[in-house]
Amino acid sequence: MTQADAPYLTILMPCLNEARTLETCVRKAQAFLAEQTYSGEIVVADNGSTDGSRDIAASLGARVVAVPARGYGNALQAGIDAARGELVIMGDSDDSYDFRRLDGFVARLADGFDLVVGNRFRGGIAKGAMPPLHRYVGNPLLTLLGRTIFNAPIYDFYCGLRGFRRDAIRRLKLNSAGMEFALEMVVKATLHGLRIAEVPTTLSPDGRGRPPHLRSWRDGWRSLRFYLLLSPRWLFLYPGLAMFTAAGLLSLVLIATDIRVGAVVFSFHTLILSATMTLIGVQSVVFWVLSHSVALQKGLLLPDAAFRAIRPLFSLERCLAVGVALVAVGFAAALYALFHWSRRSFGPLATPEIVKTICAASLAVALGFELIFSSFFIYLLDQPNDRAP
Repeated sequence: MTQADAPYLTILMPCLNEARTLETCVRKAQAFLAEQTYSGEIVVADNGSTDGSRDIAASLGARVVAVPARGYGNALQAGIDAARGELVIMGDSDDSYDFRRLDGFVARLADGFDLVVGNRFRGGIAKGAMPPLHRYVGNPLLTLLGRTIFNAPIYDFYCGLRGFRRDAIRRLKLNSAGMEFALEMVVKATLHGLRIAEVPTTLSPDGRGRPPHLRSWRDGWRSLRFYLLLSPRWLFLYPGLAMFTAAGLLSLVLIATDIRVGAVVFSFHTLILSATMTLIGVQSVVFWVLSHSVALQKGLLLPDAAFRAIRPLFSLERCLAVGVALVAVGFAAALYALFHWSRRSFGPLATPEIVKTICAASLAVALGFELIFSSFFIYLLDQPNDRAP
């Protein structure tokens, strides 16, 4: 097929044993295309159906793409790769979306948007079309989380009816095999600066007469896991900085003096805990640098302002200098404590000041080696991996 013969629009339907509803979906899509002045095609990405879905699609004139690897994301990726249209509109083949009403998607794409996502909460959700747990808890909560973390201009992250420019979405190199594919599309489109819009969409009850492929708690956890994968700032950086700042300041105060709140005294017992939390905070920030570096190399993330600002602080030479200094200070404090212990003939260490000194020494040595080892690891990640042998 030449470029001139290529259709303008591809309507893509992922399919797994949808014999009861697939014909209805295909005929609705055909009715929509019949009313348009541009050319279009219908592609059914079959994910291993055993109920005759492939034969139904082929008999109706749809192009069937066999996808042996199971998973919603795998089916859609194969369908997008096989699509010939400049624009693609994807939607589930369970008759929950009306393929006769796609004008809004095409219009917004024609206006220059790269991704247009349906909004079921604005368009209308029929009775029984969405479980209450999803409608009132799961979807709004996870959508709010996605909007907060990624600043995505979408209010229904999970709507399965969406249109996009095929070339723009393929440049994102989406790779989720399962239901996370829908999230990955929105998140990566946002991170890469694609133009995104929403259109109201109606949702009807699933017409297949059997339980859906979705699993509420499992898919909810997978969504949260995916958010954290693509947002190391929220997983590592922000909690790490907060923990390091609060616990570090508390440790410095406790090393210098006890804290009294009424009859309660916070002393070296509290210092042991605060020193531990300080170390965990530093480790969390280091993990952010490591994870973000790996994500950049894999093309999962783009550099952001926070990474550009903090990353230079973790150069090999700077971390080595700070790390060696901390180790030296820690050993010096340990020798000081050892000297006082020897003056007690190595007997019980009942003096809070000595215990605090030992805690401070342990914290300094641990932080020092943490920076030294991490700096070499980061330096290793910075090495180019495309040199010719």
